[in-house]
Amino acid sequence: MSGFLPDEPRAEVRVSPNFGPRRETPRPDMIVLHYTGMATGAGAEAWLCDPASEVSSHYLVHENGHIVQMVRESDRAWHAGKSSWFGRADINSCSVGIEIVNPGHSLGYPGFPRRQIDAVVGL
Repeated sequence: MSGFLPDEPRAEVRVSPNFGPRRETPRPDMIVLHYTGMATGAGAEAWLCDPASEVSSHYLVHENGHIVQMVRESDRAWHAGKSSWFGRADINSCSVGIEIVNPGHSLGYPGFPRRQIDAVVGL
């Protein structure tokens, strides 16, 4: 993240190998929010940085509000899979992906802590 104002959240950088160049869209114009659907934030972070997973996101936001940047916003993260939105294909190329640590529906779907919500909003 660049151009921080004093109140902006800062991100730890942990580079995922799972990214590539944006296709046809030099700048993203949408944000895609996902929950991780994994039992722990550490497990989700490891998976998003594992070459075998072939998935990544630009950012991961842990329950305590800690932000990890894994892919530069100028690059294409692999978070949306084969996707489309209102006729646009390849959502990975035109979006910034933010993974929010939460085990999801299959593991009880707990609420999102206030610190995590605030971090996502600030991001």
